[in-house]
Amino acid sequence: MNPRQTETIVEPTGGWRFLDWRELWAYRDLLWLLVWRDFVARYKQTILGPLWFIVQPLLTTLVFTLVFNRFAKIPTSGIAPVLFYQCGLLGWNYFSQTFQSTAATLTGNAGLFGKVYFPRLIIPLAGVVSNLTAFVIQLLTFFVIYAIFAFTGELGEAHIGWNVVLLPLVLLQIGLFSLGAGLWLAALTAKFRDFVVLATFLVQLWMYATPVIYPLVQVPAHWRTLVALNPMTMPVECLRHMLLGTGSVGPHLLMLSLMMTLLTIVSGIFMFKRIEKNFVDVI
Repeated sequence: MNPRQTETIVEPTGGWRFLDWRELWAYRDLLWLLVWRDFVARYKQTILGPLWFIVQPLLTTLVFTLVFNRFAKIPTSGIAPVLFYQCGLLGWNYFSQTFQSTAATLTGNAGLFGKVYFPRLIIPLAGVVSNLTAFVIQLLTFFVIYAIFAFTGELGEAHIGWNVVLLPLVLLQIGLFSLGAGLWLAALTAKFRDFVVLATFLVQLWMYATPVIYPLVQVPAHWRTLVALNPMTMPVECLRHMLLGTGSVGPHLLMLSLMMTLLTIVSGIFMFKRIEKNFVDVI
């Protein structure tokens, strides 16, 4: 008896039907394999391994404390500088890591794309999921530092609010926005390789436009709406509001941030799907 044969038909998508959820679900096993690959490959042949998830933000926090608090005298809303910067870096590190890995999706996996078919969006989605590991480790590190400050009586006005239960929603917004922005850059990189160099530089500039090293309340009131157009502004402020009891989170600013995030992810996926059709033919 002949074994049962199956036939898979790959068809192009068009119009507004640019995302096939059933196809993504069918390749969920590949997604988890890629998540594991990203986690193992990131710190392969390193001495500290996953400890870099802890060491890197701690060193960055130390530099921020010395430069921006001790020398530049930028206030931290009555919060200990170490806690203030560590909390701000939680959301920002997750965004920057996911953004940069997504931006390199097409150029970094060109060889794989030319050999076998699978939904190309699986690879950037794997980056969104795998970078959650770093976030969880850094969040646990933050709690350890928070406990030390609480034990020594140096918490000041900091306190963890009940709204910390909404943390997954903040992570969802960061993940969606970093994915959408990264897909935009991936599409541009496919045509203009100059954007490969621009990605790192863009992240550095972007951080200073986000209230990571300063509280939003230090921004003049008439400029805050403009700052909130940066979809990373509200997630950073929300994390501080949840974990430190500070942060300026207004309903209209939050709604503006969510609208910008939605626009970015929808347009990013649409642009990525258009570029991926011909990318392998021009590499």
